[in-house]
Amino acid sequence: MRGAALLCLALAGCAAPPSRTGGIVSLNPCADAMLVELVPPDRITAISRYSKDPTASSIPPALAARFPGTTGTAEEVITLRPSLVVASSYTPPATREAFTRAGLKTLYLDIPPSIDANKAQVRELAAAVGENAKGAAMIARIDDAVRDAATGRPPVTALLWIGGNLVSGGSTLLDEMMTRAGFSNHAAHYGLTHTGYLPIEPVLADPPRVIMAPEAPGRDASSRAAQLRRWAVRRSGARVAQAVFPRELVNCGGPVIAPAMARLAQIRREVGQ
Repeated sequence: MRGAALLCLALAGCAAPPSRTGGIVSLNPCADAMLVELVPPDRITAISRYSKDPTASSIPPALAARFPGTTGTAEEVITLRPSLVVASSYTPPATREAFTRAGLKTLYLDIPPSIDANKAQVRELAAAVGENAKGAAMIARIDDAVRDAATGRPPVTALLWIGGNLVSGGSTLLDEMMTRAGFSNHAAHYGLTHTGYLPIEPVLADPPRVIMAPEAPGRDASSRAAQLRRWAVRRSGARVAQAVFPRELVNCGGPVIAPAMARLAQIRREVGQ
């Protein structure tokens, strides 16, 4: 979900400053999704501002509302005197240096490109917060979901839009998840690596069997994904199926893998063949 995470980093948000200090401060929206399941709420001093934005968050809005948000500036984080800072591998060097000078314990998480890499990250974070058993339970749920989504039927070609104009390509977590659920990622077939934009021509010339997007047809009528869906359906004689893949399932891995795999499996069953 690398492209989705990068999209999150470009979004701005506002949140009330944390009113207490001393706990875990997360500047990473995907870490937020793991932390809210790994530790009690009173251990979390602040979550990232991105988790306060429904278009970027991987946790329910009502749950995100229980926690203060942070803009992630070094000054703000240091003032909170956190027991642990969980940040992104994209954290600027100057901010990292400020955390080091302040003597803060930090954990920098990258964007895992595979299910196994995501499970390793769950173990790493669970160990950092002293919740190995809960981390193991989260990994077991991931394994169960991946196993349950497996199908013996031939793969069905599909495109998965993670936003209005961004498509999930090859060498990504979503690419592997699609494959495990019985799809063949048509973006990778077109030559798209990671996440990005697709030219219109290959989609029209060789449309996939399924187009998945965060919004139902008609709700994102101005987006490029919606335009391509209409054109592809028209060109294929309505042989292109359309399905909603909720936005909160495209941003992160970790505990999000289980519901994402369940949704992919459901779509695969509906497509048949």
